[in-house]
Amino acid sequence: MAKESMKAREVKRVKLVARYAAKRAQLKAEGDYEGLQKLPKNSSPVRMHNRCKLTGRPKGYMRQFGISRITFREMAASGLIPGVKKASW
Repeated sequence: MAKESMKAREVKRVKLVARYAAKRAQLKAEGDYEGLQKLPKNSSPVRMHNRCKLTGRPKGYMRQFGISRITFREMAASGLIPGVKKASW
C-alpha cells in the first residue's frame, strides 16, 4: 500500500494539471516558453504518476486495467477477471 500522503500528493497534481491545462496549451501555441516556466512545476502532466486504483502502487502499473501487476495477478487467480487463465506465472 502506498502512503496516504503520496496518494494525496498525486491527487493534488491531477487538480493542478486540470487547472492549468488551457493556459499551458495557449502558452505553447504562442511559443511563450518564459511564461511556461512561471507556471507551477506540478502543473505539467509529465509529473503525474499512474497508480493502482486499489493499492496505490506506482510500479508495475497495467494501463489497460488501471491496476498493478500484483493486484492483477491476485484478482486473476481468484477468478475476478474474466477470460484470464493461469499459465506458468
